Amino acid sequence: MMGFGVHTSMWTSGWTPAGAEHTLQAIKKYDLDFIEISIADPQSIDAVHTRKLLAANKMEAVCSLGLPERAWPSVRPDAAIEFLTLAIGKTADIGAEALSGVTFGGIGERTGVPPTQGELDNVARAMTAAAKYAKSRGVEIGIEAVNRYENHLINTAAQAVALVERIGMDNVFVHLDTYHMNIEEKGMGNGIITARDHLKYIHLSESDRGTPGEGNCHWDETFATLAAIDFKGGLAMESFINMDPLLAFGLSVWRPVADSETVVMGNGLPFLRNKARQYGLIK
Repeated sequence: MMGFGVHTSMWTSGWTPAGAEHTLQAIKKYDLDFIEISIADPQSIDAVHTRKLLAANKMEAVCSLGLPERAWPSVRPDAAIEFLTLAIGKTADIGAEALSGVTFGGIGERTGVPPTQGELDNVARAMTAAAKYAKSRGVEIGIEAVNRYENHLINTAAQAVALVERIGMDNVFVHLDTYHMNIEEKGMGNGIITARDHLKYIHLSESDRGTPGEGNCHWDETFATLAAIDFKGGLAMESFINMDPLLAFGLSVWRPVADSETVVMGNGLPFLRNKARQYGLIK
């Protein structure tokens, strides 16, 4: 998980064989190091087809998801273990390096009150079991801190670190996201520094989930701090042009956040790459 990648929602709303082929064709001109594939419905993923397609295009991949309500670890840890086992298996079969995202719960999971100790204990149990299986399959597991409106369990870098350290396995890492950090952290740099010992992946997403560089995220602070901690992980641009229906409800993305893929890829990706180059994260 190194270099620049893009979330596949830029090109397809579901990872079908047709969507996968369209995406791999579309990315050729952008010189990406990896793609992030949403596998919110892992049962439907044709892993053999995707693995062949990635190999033919010499492309690395990371998978991501949020768990469905029937498998929320906070209240249904056994169902969560079963679902995560399936998702991890698909990730390994695809040949992807990691499964990340809201692996600890649902996108849209909120109770209206703070998380209970029982909920957190259930999450830790499910995630520990998942991490052990992932280790056996050569897969890393990411824990993405997301904002309070999408999940009530893990909102900050500090909370993600606490869960990673409670699990205590070397294949579990922190995944940050500038969109969420812009809401929850007391400064982008503070969140990155808090997570530094466990940070391997970051979503570069604008404050409105649109084109990076055209919103309110503090990009110089973000890249300067990543450089200061000698970050070597994956830098993934995330903007939702083609919204997966399984994610739309939880993310509440009901209006276009950018005019087109051409605008986001033509303006946002060069903006981020130039910032990363400016701060010595890439050459």
